[in-house]
This record gives sequence, C-alpha cells and structure tokens, in this order.
Amino acid sequence: MKQFFYLFLAALIGGIAAAALVVGLVGGSPSLALQPPPAPAAAPVLVAEKNAVASLPTPLDLRPAARMAIPAVVHIKAFTKGQQREAVKALFSERDRGQKLRDGEGSGVIYTSNGYIVTNHHVIAGATDITVTTSDRRVFPASLVGEDPKSDLAVLRISGKNLPFLKLADSDDVAPGAWVLAVGNPFGLTSTVTAGIISARGRSINLLADLDAIESFLQTDAAVNPGNSGGALVTADGKLAGINTAIASQTGKFQGYSFAIPSNLVQRVADDIIAYGSYRRAFLGVEISTYTNADQRRLGLKNRTEGVVIDAIFEGGSAAAAGLKVDDLIIRVGKRAIRDLPELTEFIGRARVGETLKLTVVRNGKELEVVVPLLK
Repeated sequence: MKQFFYLFLAALIGGIAAAALVVGLVGGSPSLALQPPPAPAAAPVLVAEKNAVASLPTPLDLRPAARMAIPAVVHIKAFTKGQQREAVKALFSERDRGQKLRDGEGSGVIYTSNGYIVTNHHVIAGATDITVTTSDRRVFPASLVGEDPKSDLAVLRISGKNLPFLKLADSDDVAPGAWVLAVGNPFGLTSTVTAGIISARGRSINLLADLDAIESFLQTDAAVNPGNSGGALVTADGKLAGINTAIASQTGKFQGYSFAIPSNLVQRVADDIIAYGSYRRAFLGVEISTYTNADQRRLGLKNRTEGVVIDAIFEGGSAAAAGLKVDDLIIRVGKRAIRDLPELTEFIGRARVGETLKLTVVRNGKELEVVVPLLK
C-alpha cells in the first residue's frame, strides 16, 4: 500500500511539472514562445506617374534638318570628251562608240537662290559638259564659274531661280560630339541621308598633292561613299557645316571615317570665285611645320607642346615685312590658340588680302605679339 502511495505521488508531481512547463512555453518569455509565421512582405505597388513619359529624355529628331537639306543638294554628272576610255561608268550603246566620254558623278550644294552651286574640284576636274539634277528631278546644264584645286572646291552656275539653299553654320562652333547629317548621292542613289557625329576637327590626311594645299577637315562617322563628294554636311538645326570630300578607306568604301571641308573656308573660297572668278588667297610667306618633340628639344621650350614652327621666310612676303623670324613658334592667331599646321593653314586661308593678323609667337622663350599685314 505504501509503495502504491509513493508511485501515485511521483506521478502526480511529474504531471504538475509537465503542466507548468507547457504554461511557461506558451505564455512566458517571447524569445521562447511559439510565434506564428511572419506575414509575407507586401509586393511593391507600381504607380504610373501622369508625367512619367514627359520626364524621359526626348531623342534628337533629325527629320527637320533632313527636310531642309535634301532640296538644297544636287546630283552632278561631269563628262569629258577624249580619246582614252577612263570611265567611272563605261556603259555605252552602239551609237556612242564613235565618241568616247569620261564621266563622273558626285554631289553639289546650292549656295545661293539664283543658281550658284558649290562642289568639290575633283568632281568636275577637266569636264567639258556638266549637268545638275535637283532633288525634284529637274535637269540643268551647268557652267563652271571657277575652281581651286588647292582647297578642292569649285563653283558651278545653273539658270534656276528661287532655288532652295542652306544657311551657313559657323564651322568654328561645330565641336566633336555634335550630331550631323551627310546628304548626297552615293553610288548614284539620289538624296541619301546618313547621320553621325563630329569625330574631330582640323584633320589633314594628305589628300591634296600641293605643298600649300589647305587641309583642315571636319572628321565625322556619318557614312560617306563615292558619289557623296561635294555634298552637304549638315548640323542638327539644318545649316551647312561643310562639304563632304573624302573617306579614309582601304576598300574604297566607307569604313567609319569621312572628311568635310569646313563651311567657313567654303564660304571664303566660294565668295571669291563668285566675285572674281578665282580664289584670291593671302599668303603668310613662310615655310611652316607642326611643332614636334624634336623642336621642343632643339628650341629648349620644355613647357610648350603645341604650335607651328617657322622653318623658312620668303623675301617680299607678309612674314618678312612683319619681322617674323625662323624658329618663331606660332601659338595664337588673335585669341584663337593654334595647335598644329592644319589649323593655321585654314585660318590663313580664310583671311583676305589686305587684312592684318595678330600672331602670338614664342621667340627665345618669350611670348611676342606680331601684327602681320597679309599680302597676295
């Protein structure tokens, strides 16, 4: 009996202890209590703002510029009567065999409403018969007003009136990164528009053979191919930035680099040709070259890395009259810094006979200002 009593008492105490433990787990410390699983996080609610579309950057629309440029760009065909068959396109019918022609194609830009057209010299060089086709397919015979091989520019004239033309951009303000259009007639495909940016300025690619040729091209990545020569390089606001002239290519077709004569030089040459029949170029009367590391060591100018060195001075020229000297380093014209030879040749090429230029040169380590009256 006593043994039963002890067993009962032990069972009772164990039951009470178990009950106390359960009560502690449920209602005791939060760190030990059984907690319900956390509610899933609410999914983010996306609310479309009323002005969300308006806040996105607007892509550049080049269509207005293209609409202005296309009517002002023409298709040029130039023919030369001769004995040698050197045709770009040599497809003649039976009746043509008695008189062989050399023909070429290119583009041109209407420069004035009364029919003056600017193109490349190489498009019409040696031609005896030139025709111009406008974007609306009117065909005009063209006469050569004048040409300048050293800038690769020429001016034609047709009899049209009230023709569409492009306003001129200030090519000095056309900076790398600016959007441009190339408009022309590549491979005979009329009124073709391609787009790109200005890649660089003041490029010289040794395109023109003459030592005193003017090469200071705008470089772009707008696609240009044979037939684009003489066509328009146009700014995003529809102004003429340059005349497309050349491509850098190992295949003869576009490979990412094209070059245009800047509009400020185009205007200078074209205006002279229209007024006088030829380009009246001013000369500095020097032999010059881009400043190099060898020049830096030779002249002892450790703090100078850019400019143009005078290598020789011609008697009776503008430089001799102004007192410039061999080994002078030209670093500025007016307020414009001069980095290399193409920049200086373009700047001098745009100046007129009789004008004066204020050159800043470094001589014996010191800066000097020299006023140069430009002679022909």
